[in-house]
Amino acid sequence: MQDILVYTDNFRRPWKPAIEYAGRLAATLGASLTGAYVYPSPLYTAPRYSAPALIEAIFENARTLESEAAAAREPFVQWARALGVGRPSWHVAEGYLPDALAQIGTWHDLLVLDVNEDETWGSPADVATLVMASHLPTIVVPGGVRDAKLDCVALAWNGSPEAVRAIHAALPLLQRARRVVLMRGEQRNGFLDITWKPPFEIDTHLARHGIVFDERSIGSDDEHAGAALLDAADKAGASLLVMGAYGRTRFSEWALGGATRHVLNHTKLPVFMRH
Repeated sequence: MQDILVYTDNFRRPWKPAIEYAGRLAATLGASLTGAYVYPSPLYTAPRYSAPALIEAIFENARTLESEAAAAREPFVQWARALGVGRPSWHVAEGYLPDALAQIGTWHDLLVLDVNEDETWGSPADVATLVMASHLPTIVVPGGVRDAKLDCVALAWNGSPEAVRAIHAALPLLQRARRVVLMRGEQRNGFLDITWKPPFEIDTHLARHGIVFDERSIGSDDEHAGAALLDAADKAGASLLVMGAYGRTRFSEWALGGATRHVLNHTKLPVFMRH
């Protein structure tokens, strides 16, 4: 987990809590940090059949925004270095945000986003879209959280492929955590099919990577699984929750399952998820 990408919709200081969280995490892991600001293309924002003067003004505003955002590079780099980040960088892109993050994400290991209803692309539904589109493990940071603590990491485990992927991707964080708590919920037979497939044993997998963990059981139906996860994580004193991001169907992956939706809407601690 050497390359961390963080998106911001504001290139002026003070930086948002999620930016600071990403910076502190990068410093802890000895990773690089890339700040990314993406603005919409004027081709999308210009009304159809507009007067030439209006179109010219829209494009001029876009160029001014691009120039101002690019000028934030040095302040961002200096700020990140002051936090202890050895290799900070800053990118400015134009276009549709999910596509831009998917492109920049091709050379990164982790994406950090904030969830905030009052910000552009900050609602839980929008954050879910970015998680799906980026194809990256993602830490979603709720408002006000700045310190990237790894005191206790809680793992949401139900045997599904999404949970396996999330926990495996989070191994570099688990290996640095002071305490890991495995929260076992109702098991899903995500690997069952008409053919035989090798079983996955979470206990063996974690032990193979040198991770010692406590264990708790969570008894809840699908409707209340998200609330049960957050309650168990809170009682464990978790500073980070790791869980799979579930889409309902192949054709509408943006429509997250109930547990993921509930967590994104109500979490007070950062959530590491991977689709």
